[in-house]
Order: sequence, then C-alpha cells, then structure tokens
Amino acid sequence: MLRMTVSRFTATSPAWATLSAPFSWRFITYQTPFITAINVIPLKNPCRFPLFFCSDSNATSVVEFTQQSSSKQGNLKSGLYLVGTPIGNLEDITLRALRVLKSADVILAEDTRHSGKLLHHYNIKTPLLSYHKFNETQREKLILKRLIEGEIVALISDAGTPAISDPGFELTKLCVEANISVIPIPGPCAFVAALSASGLSTNEFSFVGFLPKNASARKERLMVSANEAATQIFYVPPHKLLQFLEESLDLFGELRRCVMAREITKMHEEFWRGTLREAKSAFVDHQPKGEITFLIEGKMISEVEMPSETQLENELKALISNGHSLSTAVKLVAAGSSMKRKTVYSLALRKFGKQHDELNDAES
Repeated sequence: MLRMTVSRFTATSPAWATLSAPFSWRFITYQTPFITAINVIPLKNPCRFPLFFCSDSNATSVVEFTQQSSSKQGNLKSGLYLVGTPIGNLEDITLRALRVLKSADVILAEDTRHSGKLLHHYNIKTPLLSYHKFNETQREKLILKRLIEGEIVALISDAGTPAISDPGFELTKLCVEANISVIPIPGPCAFVAALSASGLSTNEFSFVGFLPKNASARKERLMVSANEAATQIFYVPPHKLLQFLEESLDLFGELRRCVMAREITKMHEEFWRGTLREAKSAFVDHQPKGEITFLIEGKMISEVEMPSETQLENELKALISNGHSLSTAVKLVAAGSSMKRKTVYSLALRKFGKQHDELNDAES
C-alpha cells in the first residue's frame, strides 16, 4: 500500500543556507512498509534533490538528517586545511571543501575581494584574512598562534590548489616543523587539467611553473627542460607568450609538439595543438587572453644523441660569459645532456682552463 503526504518547510536554518536562499520547500513523502522516499523540491527552483531513508519516518526525518549533517561539520580537527577552489567555473568545488570553508574559524585568501565572491555564491560567512606573497611573513606568527590554540584555519588561493605556484608553501613548512596538522582538501589544479586533455604523454612530466624573470636563469631552466624525456609544463603570462616561444624554439627545436591551454573551465576555454614553429607563427601577431598553461613534449630517447664537442663548448662558453664559474657551467651542461660530468669537465679545462686560472689569480 502506498501513502503520500505533503508538508511544507521554510529553509531558514544554516544547514539549508548552503543550497540557496531562503526558500519554501515542499516535502512529498511516499510510504511503503519497507521504505520512505522523500523528494525535496524548492518551489522557486526546478531542480530536485531526492533523499531516501530505509525507515517509516515522516518528512521531519529530513530536518533531523540535515541537523545531524550540520552538527558533524563541527567535528573537524584543528589544523591547516589546504582547500582547492575553482579555477574558473564555480561548480568545480567539492562538498568537502564547502564543509571545511564553512566550519573553519578563519579563511586565508590571496585577494579577499576575489574569494569573497566564491563564499557569497555558497553563502559561507566565515571571516576572511588576507594572506599573499607580500604579507605572508608578517601573518605567520599570528596564524601559528591561532593554530596552536586549536583553531581550524583554511587556506585558499585565488584559483586552484594552494602552494602550487601560489602562496602556502612557507606556512605549510612551518606547520610541519611545529607538528601542526596539515590537511589537503583536493580540488582543481590548472596544470593537471591541462595535462589530462593535452594529448601528450602523462606517464612522466615535469611541472616547471613560472620561469625566472632573469634572462640567463630562464635560459638555463629551459636548457634543462629541453633535454628531459618527460612532458614539460609551464605557466606563461599572455604578454610573455611570444618571448617564451622564441626562447623555447632555440633549445627545444622547431618540430617539438606543444599544447597551449588557456582559460581552462571558463567560457572561452581553448586548447591549441601543434609544433613550436607553428605556435610561433600562430601567435606572432595574436596575443591570447587569460591564464595560459603551456606544455611541450619530452625529448625522444629512442636513440641516445651524443652532443658534439663544439656544442658542449658553445654551451660552456655561454654560461661562463654570463658569470657562472667553471664548475657550475660544467654541472649545468652535464645535467642537460647525456654526457658524464667528468667528460664535460675535462673538455672545460682544455678549452677554458687557462681563462679559469687567470681569473683565480686575479681574485687571489
């Protein structure tokens, strides 16, 4: 026998606030001897949220269930919670992330105005405290004190996962050293999303992130990446894309495959695929907008390519000219090639040993 009852409930409690509101809700309860199925229908929203309970309870069970869920939100242990937040689409946030943000005593955010929009969207009232690269040193003592006193601190970045090319590493390190719990709440990450859809090898990859601003340091890092077999992943500001392509072409070669992913999860999401030569041609007169993740395929290792003595000499000369010591230049060239450091060092002594000795004499 099927019995149906209808009752109303106005969503004013905090437990319903995470959904929307406030709304007037209608509970339609279907009862059988074995199961009660309750559909919760917001009267101002066509979406349905079906809830099933294996009991003969009436619609008030839904309220009790919600109150229990709300009380469980207070059972989080003290510690630093690294909470992943959307990189564009506000729907890309987990239920666990929302629960932690709502339960925390304070939320650390890069830009409180930017993060305030996310919290407002989900009706989260937790206080915000700015925490970014310009004030993280000053904030650390205050945050550690609150953590030691047993508070729940959530750390978010403007987008994605904290401490990944965003503030958070130093605070995490301090918490680990102070034996304070650090709890990751997984969420979106731009380079992982880009890699998964790139079509390049995902078996092994190197996340480089943003390159150094200094030209010589940037070239050294690209030199290392160009000789790795793993897929290389970079964050590139749109206004520096052409510079990045020109510098990469010289070291990776024109035919190396690459992927430009921008505005991931957003309305204008785009994946461009081709070779580095084609990429330079495509973007020489066109600067794409938005956040860019750039991926370059790893170096083929089917045949070990031994660099010529002339190539090694040119690389050593370039590094020494930029102010590196002979030993540092040897280390960098050996790391970026298949040659043993001993072999490179022997060549360096033959070609630049006299110059090295003269420099040492001048310094002494």
